[in-house]
Amino acid sequence: MEEATHHEQGEQEEEGGGEALVPSFPTGRVKKIVKLDNEIRKLNSEALFLISLSADLFLDSLVLGARSAVIQKKRRTIKPDHIRSAVRAHRPTADFLLDCLPKATPPPPKPASGAKTRSAEGKPLPSGTRRIDEFFRKPS
Repeated sequence: MEEATHHEQGEQEEEGGGEALVPSFPTGRVKKIVKLDNEIRKLNSEALFLISLSADLFLDSLVLGARSAVIQKKRRTIKPDHIRSAVRAHRPTADFLLDCLPKATPPPPKPASGAKTRSAEGKPLPSGTRRIDEFFRKPS
């Protein structure tokens, strides 16, 4: 009797501890993405399941790396630069993904001492209106 329960517990451990793995991506979409590769003609359901779980694990590791970069820089929002630093930190990921990410953009320059930089001709006027500076111009 004890051997039977011990054997059943061993089978549950081999199957992942009785916990069912559910991919977070829709399998139909994953299949469409995989089918974009012309070399792949047929896709087994088990392979599709493993690809979906692998993509989920990969994104989890990428998000954790980006999260640690955000915490290190004392920010609250994950930006593309944080993802780039997470990719750079993991060498195998950097080998194939770093070229695909957009280049880091420098931050826009801040206006000097609170002066508002609006161009007078930048915005179109509503119909029937004119700019106030035209009112004060001397006729030539």
